[in-house]
Amino acid sequence: MERDVSNFSLLVLIVFVMIPFTISYFYQLGLKKDILWSSVRGAVQLFLIGLILTYLFDLPPLIGIPIMLSVMITIATFHARKKGKELPNAFLTILLGLVTIEIFVLGLWLGFDMVSFTPEEIIPMSGMVIGNSMVAMGLSLERMKAEFNTNEGKILAALSLGATPKQASHITVRRTLNAALIPNIDQLKTIGLVQLPGMMTGLILGGVPPIVAIKYQLVISISIFSTVSISAIIVSLVMYRFFYNEKMQLVDFEELKNKNG
Repeated sequence: MERDVSNFSLLVLIVFVMIPFTISYFYQLGLKKDILWSSVRGAVQLFLIGLILTYLFDLPPLIGIPIMLSVMITIATFHARKKGKELPNAFLTILLGLVTIEIFVLGLWLGFDMVSFTPEEIIPMSGMVIGNSMVAMGLSLERMKAEFNTNEGKILAALSLGATPKQASHITVRRTLNAALIPNIDQLKTIGLVQLPGMMTGLILGGVPPIVAIKYQLVISISIFSTVSISAIIVSLVMYRFFYNEKMQLVDFEELKNKNG
């Protein structure tokens, strides 16, 4: 695709930014600064990453790909960890989880010749996987904290009747997994019907035949669906243990927050 978007056309996009800005101003939502800052920041970040990718694409794959993946995983870990910073070992759990997921996905992609080991293919597709896994881990941590807080009485009752932490936390873990998976299940149900997915749209705009674009979209969509499931399982099955002490007693959430916050 040879056609480009002119700089003037990009400036016209400020009209779209002014719509939520005006709504915030009219209804006094207090989001005007956030809207402007996030718009400017997002544009600057995209241009910067464009320059960085241009440089990385010129490097040998064995150098450029590990550098970019390391940066993405590190940033994703710090971001997801914010949702559970009160919990011990949250950072390490998320980091190891993301590394494991990326190795797993790359192994499948390369092993079955779904993609080529080039920065142009590996970096964008891995970014989608890492980004969605980051969101899933963050949501799982947030949901798990809410579930333990809401069901504290039921969990204490189960422990008093002789249940182990694993048994007492069964419903909490199940609800956490359910909340993490449902959005992706719904999205997969409507893929291509409600909207054309981002990767497929980009490939078609780039001149790739629709059928080829669909094949690539299936690869990334199923990969994301799988890795989101793995992300939620890793967080749920590992992190629930830190809501209990060595005596198998439920830890006070406020005490845990003050200790590790």
